[in-house]
Amino acid sequence: MSKPIVAIVGRPNVGKSTLFNVLAGEKISIVKETPGVTRDRIYADVEWLGKRFTLIDTGGIEPDSSDVILSQMRDQAQIAIDTADVIIFLTDVRQGVVDADSKVADMLRRSKKPVALAVNKVDNQKFDVDVYEFYNLGMGDPLPISASGKLGLGELLDRVIESFPEGAGEDEESDIPRIAIIGKPNVGKSSIVNKILGQDRVIVSDIAGTTRDAVDTKVKRAGQEYVLIDTAGLRRKSKVREDLERYSVIRAVTAVERADVAMIVIDAAEGITEQDAKIAGIAHEKGKGVIVAVNKWDKVEKDEKTIYRHTERIRQVLSFMPYAKIIFISAKTGQRLSRLFETIDTVIQNHALRIQTGVLNEILTEAVALQQPPSDKGKRLKIYYMTQVSVKPPTFVLFVNSKKLMHFSYTRYLENRVRDAFGFEGTPLRFLIRERKEMGK
Repeated sequence: MSKPIVAIVGRPNVGKSTLFNVLAGEKISIVKETPGVTRDRIYADVEWLGKRFTLIDTGGIEPDSSDVILSQMRDQAQIAIDTADVIIFLTDVRQGVVDADSKVADMLRRSKKPVALAVNKVDNQKFDVDVYEFYNLGMGDPLPISASGKLGLGELLDRVIESFPEGAGEDEESDIPRIAIIGKPNVGKSSIVNKILGQDRVIVSDIAGTTRDAVDTKVKRAGQEYVLIDTAGLRRKSKVREDLERYSVIRAVTAVERADVAMIVIDAAEGITEQDAKIAGIAHEKGKGVIVAVNKWDKVEKDEKTIYRHTERIRQVLSFMPYAKIIFISAKTGQRLSRLFETIDTVIQNHALRIQTGVLNEILTEAVALQQPPSDKGKRLKIYYMTQVSVKPPTFVLFVNSKKLMHFSYTRYLENRVRDAFGFEGTPLRFLIRERKEMGK
């Protein structure tokens, strides 16, 4: 299911990060009384009146600044505007309408996106009359709010969800597997897609990439249809710098949201980096199937241990996702691209795999017999039974006598036993712990 994207934009120091943190329900953005602290976008999932959406916090827009950092932040905000379904335009009642606000309003008008104009820091009745000045921006009715005082936020969120596109959150082609091709700029994402399409000549149709900066291409292989979401896309007219590392993160967030499987492309010659790990982390957090495609393998000088060394390094940097499938490919030569769809099919099947409760509990009984559950102060953890409650990703509930006794390491042990028994390559597993009184009492 695809969630709408909502971006908070505005010039520096009007309270964007404070508003983001309040709506997200936790302190994620750095809040500091210095313009330019939030230099890149940060995202969180938010729900209001049953509608879920992804909220993006942006760096402040300084429309005319020649400062390198501020101009990069302006480009970042432009990406958010291009990507968003709805925009919250945040202003500051205490500073009134300034020239920069008018220029931001012009940017937003050009985007032709729905805009909710919020006037922040209205935490005192004496400021109420000052709100009317913001009608001059020509962005509709201004909504008075106080992010720090949590005032007026319900009306703001009502305005936001009213503006969602019709059918937002629905996916007409949910039966067709969607593969998001994500990664840093210049690792060869588009080259892989082009090679696949050129090799197989299997284009069914090109689908407009919705409002997001991605191109969806439907392909057919061995009778199975797939949608490839290529996040490389085109350079924006705003001449966004391709080397801005957060550029790839926001594209990954929006593409992964719509995908079943995320294929993280890394550059074999460069090796895996911290930025690759951040992008991979998005797919992990959102519970998607994961393939790590090591591209440009033709450029690497090899000996008998080269693949082993690269694999070990990837496993080390992506230690939080040991389940990821790794494949070494070359978009240039076509090396192993024929095996890519076999890998994709395996991950899709595992991501939707459901195990019967009886079989699961046989594994659980055996696991408990091999390694006793932990105890504390004479009280030992008892696990009554385990059942799978959902797929995509496979999610299991463990019923226990005490959640406090269920140590993370023992949950990981049980996960490993489940993986040993059923594979689940390429997909994260979720384990939920539920407390239940002593059985039979």
